[in-house]
Amino acid sequence: MNKIKTLSSSALALAPIVGAAAQEKPNVVVIVADDLATNELGCYGGRNVATPNIDRIAREGILFTHNFASCAMSVPIRASLYTGLYPARHGSFQNHKTSFGNIKSITTYLPETGYRVGRTGKRHTTPQRVYNFDEVPGFEVDCVFPSANYTTGGIRDFITASDRPYCLFVCSTNPHVPWTEGDRSSIDSATITLPPNFVDNSEGRRLYRNFLAEIGALDEQVGAVIKTLEETGQLDKTLLVFLGEQGPQFPFGKWTCYNYGQHSALVARYPAKIKAGTVTDAITQYEDITPTIIELAGGEEVKGIDGRSFLPVLFGKQTKHRDYAYGIHNNIPEGAAYPVRSIQDNRYKLIINLTPEAKYFEKHMMDVENREQIWASWIESAESDATALKIVNRFTTRPAIEFYDLQSDPWELHNLAADPAHAARIANMRAALTAWMTQQGDTGIEMDK
Repeated sequence: MNKIKTLSSSALALAPIVGAAAQEKPNVVVIVADDLATNELGCYGGRNVATPNIDRIAREGILFTHNFASCAMSVPIRASLYTGLYPARHGSFQNHKTSFGNIKSITTYLPETGYRVGRTGKRHTTPQRVYNFDEVPGFEVDCVFPSANYTTGGIRDFITASDRPYCLFVCSTNPHVPWTEGDRSSIDSATITLPPNFVDNSEGRRLYRNFLAEIGALDEQVGAVIKTLEETGQLDKTLLVFLGEQGPQFPFGKWTCYNYGQHSALVARYPAKIKAGTVTDAITQYEDITPTIIELAGGEEVKGIDGRSFLPVLFGKQTKHRDYAYGIHNNIPEGAAYPVRSIQDNRYKLIINLTPEAKYFEKHMMDVENREQIWASWIESAESDATALKIVNRFTTRPAIEFYDLQSDPWELHNLAADPAHAARIANMRAALTAWMTQQGDTGIEMDK
């Protein structure tokens, strides 16, 4: 694994090759959250917690309303982020599954254009020969037993270590469980607005308040990164990107193909090329990030990967990017097999549950002995509350086909799969999903073993 202390010597070795032109290339900083609920960010309409620093990036740059994670789990989606490949093709198609050893990532592609590629914070992706980052100290690596402490000294050292341009991934562990950080005292659990697909009870509100507080802590980290870029004179020379990763560890969020799990924040700031206050509904996915950065860096298009550069959308030259966003979920090792696939356009979403005869169970989120998870409180409410029971059953027992109009039903509360008015659209989208699975070598049920 590369270490930051080796940067100076490597920079000197490459300086004659790269030349002065490298200094004209923009730097790139990508801040990645961990299990964020995009709907809670102020720039996406959230009102429960203040997120002024993330909102600033959106206000001074561009906000994507239709960015989606192809897999709502950290290891698969981070592998997709770094490789430009969908999960079936990079190999991490189940959580904590090692990627194929013969693929390449941004740590191979970008250095070919003269860039240094670093990462601070959460790692997760393996093997190291594929994800060969310069590991930068300062941010917490462990998302399960995290410390609230972080520093930006390592970031400052990395971005000032050489005249060569850099791409740095700042990977926070917030707001991943356990929700232990942030200022809870500023949030009244009795008055927060819960998502429409939630069971409303006092224990759930307490835990949701803790989650919101950690979003506040995440925003403070984003502010610290911005401040470091400002103090070093590099903010306006840098493409600054914020990503929400997948949705939170709540029912219908992480570990699903529902919108709450796959819809992900994407805001970016680069005043030389991005018009402030821009909002786009172009469909993008995490697989598109690496090819976009490569094009920005002046590199050649990488043939054979799934992602496509959306730089023309980022810079206001195009308004569309993809026709569809695709999704995949395999449940092992987080519970019994429960494979799911999805496809959506700007309005409609089709979800195919490949083993609808089974009941869904995810061991981390749905262990009723874990009192720091909302599910236990939902089960208790369901014993006496018919509405709560309906929500619980809807999450555990799913039909083979789910179809939603996200324009009128963004929380996917009304399944339209049996509505004959949508039969043709469902057939067309299912055919496109099947074609994508075939192209990916995705064998469906067989992959979740």
